[in-house]
Amino acid sequence: MKDLIKKLTEAYGPSGNEGPIRELIKREVRGLVDSVSTDVLGNLVAVRTPKGRGGRHVMVAAHMDEIGLIATHVDDKGFVRFSNIGGINPNNILAQRVVFENGTLGVIGEEKPDNPQTARTLERMFIDIGAGDKKGALKSVAVGDIAAFHQECRFLGNRAVAKSMDDRIGCAAVILAMRLLKSSPHRISFVFTSQEEVGLRGATAAAYGLDPDMGLAVDITGAFDAPGEKPKLPAMLGKGTAVKIKDAGILAHPGVRKHLTDLADRKRIPHQPDILERGTTDGSAIYKTRAGIPTGVLSVPTRYGHSCSEMVDLGDVKATADLLAAVLSFPVPDRALGPYRAAR
Repeated sequence: MKDLIKKLTEAYGPSGNEGPIRELIKREVRGLVDSVSTDVLGNLVAVRTPKGRGGRHVMVAAHMDEIGLIATHVDDKGFVRFSNIGGINPNNILAQRVVFENGTLGVIGEEKPDNPQTARTLERMFIDIGAGDKKGALKSVAVGDIAAFHQECRFLGNRAVAKSMDDRIGCAAVILAMRLLKSSPHRISFVFTSQEEVGLRGATAAAYGLDPDMGLAVDITGAFDAPGEKPKLPAMLGKGTAVKIKDAGILAHPGVRKHLTDLADRKRIPHQPDILERGTTDGSAIYKTRAGIPTGVLSVPTRYGHSCSEMVDLGDVKATADLLAAVLSFPVPDRALGPYRAAR
């Protein structure tokens, strides 16, 4: 597990530039499925055909893209101005290292405000790539080039800290479940989606094309258990996989959610409820596709989300993979999908 997490989190792959992480995942899943393809939006679709009867078509989605920065201007001194790719808090990135796809490294700096109480903004920040002037900088970075955060994955006991846990840890859980899955009655489309951080774009296109009977998204959720956090939301590190009830984009399908929790109880897989006030996952895009897809979400609780040092518990990752593998191993009862999908 650790080796997989390290490889996935350290790989480059901001939204729209998922090529390197897509190739890495392709190597990991080859041999675990019957076919692998890439669609127009850059989603990696790995399909496993059914080995029994009575199955459904299940779409499992985990996004492989990460937040990043896009170069918008290079000034006369060689400093690179940028805009955000995905949600970025300026307070989380000052003095952090970044890397462009061509290997160019940089450090994020900031213009000092006249008033030290002035709120930090991306507009006053820049990337220092060590160039002496604009001509030198343009030899390494052009307007439109995209940088990702450059951070090593480290393990702290049973916890892991890295950039891009959102959502490489979901990708890891899906791959681990694929390894655990011996047989399944379902046709399973494992989709490692693109451009989730900029609007769920990959999942939207993939779900429309696949039109599955059931959707399952695997992502992170906020862990609200650090000092100073208000314990009004339930997810915590070390308490198991988080089964989504609600976030800003979805009220999880009650039948699918009950199927997940019932199976977790039966298999004695640790789980906890997940309610998130802000943010959403690919699950909300799948849920609203065509006439609607019954969709559930499994989440790995994560501290310090959308930063360069996101923290997860390895036990929660294992529980997520275990529950996903269990769900895919058994038939899905009609009551979990509702009358419309059950009758298809």
